Amino acid sequence: MNEILVNGLRVQTRIGVPDEERAKLQDIEIDLRIGLKKNFGEMADAISETIDYAAVCEAVGELAMLRPRALVETLAEEFCEMLIGRFGADSAEVEIRKFVLPNTRSVGVRCRAAKSK
Repeated sequence: MNEILVNGLRVQTRIGVPDEERAKLQDIEIDLRIGLKKNFGEMADAISETIDYAAVCEAVGELAMLRPRALVETLAEEFCEMLIGRFGADSAEVEIRKFVLPNTRSVGVRCRAAKSK
């Protein structure tokens, strides 16, 4: 399977269980693995035959800012659903990292989803 990879996309959102954490914007970092329906050789070097990763990155930032969420797990699931539903990915894997705990580089989650056959 061919995939598009986006690594280290940084966007802002309001996320966290305590109200105080959601009260301020915070940076999160996202990695995306977007499974494609076609092999690269079938795309005839045409953007219309693939998924536009610039459009994906813009949509990820918009979705992150759409509303506050308590759980990063919720946001990861929403990203997977968007990649499959809106962008037509065959599969999606999303990893999100937050930078909120002392003595850690980050905490995060990973979500995987595939298009229903």
